[in-house]
Amino acid sequence: MKRALSILLALFLLASFLNPVKAQCPSEGNTVVLKAPAVSKTPDGRLVGVATDFVITVAPGSGHVYVETWPLSEVDMQASARLAAQIAGKVTGKDMSKYDVFIQVKTDTPIIGGPSAGGTMTVGIIAALMGWKVNPKVMMTGMINPDGTIGPVGGILEKASAAASVGAKLFLIPQGQRIQVIQETQQKTIGGIVQIVQTKSEKVDVVEYAKERWGLEVKEVSDIYEAVYYFTGHMLPKPKAPANVIIDTSFLKDDAVKDYQNTTAYYESVKEKLKKSNVDYSTYTVLKEALDQAKAILDDSKEALDSGMYYTALSKDFQARIVLRHIDWYISVESPEDVSNLLTEVNSYINQTESLVSSMEIKGMTMLQAVAAAEERVEDAKESLQEGWKYYYSADYWNAIDRAAYAYERAQTARFWAKLGERFAKGETIDREELKETARNYIDESSLIVTYIESMYGNVIGNDLMDTIQKAEQYYGDGKYSAAIFTAMEARVRGEVFLDTMGIDNETILREKLQEMKEAAKTAIGIAQTNGLHPLLSIAYYEFAESYEKGNTTDDLVNAMIFYQYARESAGVFLIKVNESTPSVPSNETAIPTLPVDTNTNGGSTSTPSTTSTTVPSSGIKSVCGPAFILALALVPLLRRRR
Repeated sequence: MKRALSILLALFLLASFLNPVKAQCPSEGNTVVLKAPAVSKTPDGRLVGVATDFVITVAPGSGHVYVETWPLSEVDMQASARLAAQIAGKVTGKDMSKYDVFIQVKTDTPIIGGPSAGGTMTVGIIAALMGWKVNPKVMMTGMINPDGTIGPVGGILEKASAAASVGAKLFLIPQGQRIQVIQETQQKTIGGIVQIVQTKSEKVDVVEYAKERWGLEVKEVSDIYEAVYYFTGHMLPKPKAPANVIIDTSFLKDDAVKDYQNTTAYYESVKEKLKKSNVDYSTYTVLKEALDQAKAILDDSKEALDSGMYYTALSKDFQARIVLRHIDWYISVESPEDVSNLLTEVNSYINQTESLVSSMEIKGMTMLQAVAAAEERVEDAKESLQEGWKYYYSADYWNAIDRAAYAYERAQTARFWAKLGERFAKGETIDREELKETARNYIDESSLIVTYIESMYGNVIGNDLMDTIQKAEQYYGDGKYSAAIFTAMEARVRGEVFLDTMGIDNETILREKLQEMKEAAKTAIGIAQTNGLHPLLSIAYYEFAESYEKGNTTDDLVNAMIFYQYARESAGVFLIKVNESTPSVPSNETAIPTLPVDTNTNGGSTSTPSTTSTTVPSSGIKSVCGPAFILALALVPLLRRRR
């Protein structure tokens, strides 16, 4: 009886899977097979490279993406696969709601999956969509970003080894990851008793190393368009930014001038208030030091203002006012009850701000950006005030007032962005619910990257990024989709910058990476502008990154990278709502490129891949319900466990 029930259950699930309402049998679709490198973790914690087979089928359907891994991956690939399908549709002009994508991942050992195969999956989906052949001698690693760029990953050397082991001739890696930093551990035993462990860092040029050791050609690629060409020989039409992208924050000039004047006046007021206060010597000394700090920040604001960096000036004013308000309020309170009343008043102000922002009718994409920024800042203010109450209940009034000052000023910036949005109100009304899917995707993709980093390297970045993801989830659950998007974006960007700079302390290399990110951000802004969007946030973040770029410390460079990445990401986040024209994808067959062989003295390719024909087995196979059959086989062990 149990056997009969198991068979009926299997047939029922298989029939449900084949139900055309959910997913059509991919007998009409195309299948491509690609190999991709991955990493697996040994019992002693070492990372080793392994080759993975990706069988990707695209068939007429209703917009579903199915992923089956065997054995299971340590990090779920579903979010990355979903993004890969979206990008494939975007760059080919295909409506992915009319297709189903089936991805089968096979390897001999459990792997750390997740985002590192995003680029490979995107290439495979594109090839299957277009019926193009793929070169089996090409392999790739790299995340796929929402704008089609290839993002950084870990384990590059291990993956190069895996690619070489299965006969690959060309290995594609993300732009900027040619130099890898390897931690080497040396152990010495003295007298059989005392063991000394030494760890040193060594920089490895992956291009030179792979060429010398395995004869493997390694090339950096910046986006999916380059990757598709190396795999298929087809050049997809790439969105082009204007030749001269003008990034100008003069739309903030009047605001910046007025804000500086007001903040300077507030500084003078607090300065006099401190002089006339009856605080004791030690308190006065601490507050005077804080006041001097605010003056130094104000001086930076004036310098930025004179240089035409208006968003930077506004940001500096904001930083100075937090310090000034902290001093002002600390002098004013005389009892715990005063602190409680202060926190209550700030709470009321934040609530009024939230009501103002949430009731705004959003007209047009440019206004949407500004309102989204306002909503995210409201949530930031609320969180800071919650921290203030915690300090209050632990009788730490100094920090309670500090958090209240930040919360108040953050609410002020929320109002600023809301009013800025009203200035740019133009176009049809946009419902906030339209951002729900975008928010969900950003949270899933960002969570994937954070989990991937933890799986590869342990808790090297602490809990900050995962805490940020949890905040984004909370905002999403509360229907605050704009706040969820930008909070998840923060985690994503910081995770990417970590992967891209891990172990690198060489200023020359960091500045090279910085320039690549800067150019990518500039291109993203240009593309947004050609689509009729005035990317206010992106332009502001780009300028703020430039202010950090002028610094001389490693932290300055990393902060500049983060804000350039914010600029790039925020430029494209709302383009999904813009009616873009469908790209014209050439249908003529072109030969798969010959692998580059001419190298310069540094080991890098000097030639553009030739389009000379090579004999490559066709991967445009007509599938015969492959993924459905895979699902049926996957049910067998499940049924056995139920007996």
